[in-house]
Amino acid sequence: YRYTDLEGELPMSDSDNLTTAQRNIGDFAPKLVSLTDDVLFGDIWEREELSKRDRSLITVAALIAGGNTEQLKNHLARAKANGLTEIELKEVIIHLAFYAGWPRAMSAITVAKSVFGA
Repeated sequence: YRYTDLEGELPMSDSDNLTTAQRNIGDFAPKLVSLTDDVLFGDIWEREELSKRDRSLITVAALIAGGNTEQLKNHLARAKANGLTEIELKEVIIHLAFYAGWPRAMSAITVAKSVFGA
């Protein structure tokens, strides 16, 4: 998948079909966009050795444990799309409060509340 033209510019006609990475940092860091879209989501997330549901569970847990709440919003939504329920995702946060730390769990639950519309 190649999202740029030969000069490395995003074609204006494709602006409606941009990935999240392309929209957020495409002009600023095109190589990071390429790695995100082509390698991470184009290869790693598509490997058959783990289901997307399992990959989402692992990713959400890693983001919470690392305190990376900026990325958590999108991955909670992706986790729901990949078959995890809100109850399961809340339980992950509760469980991680004891392994990753209370402040990280409290930050994560705040993000989850905004994503789940509670």
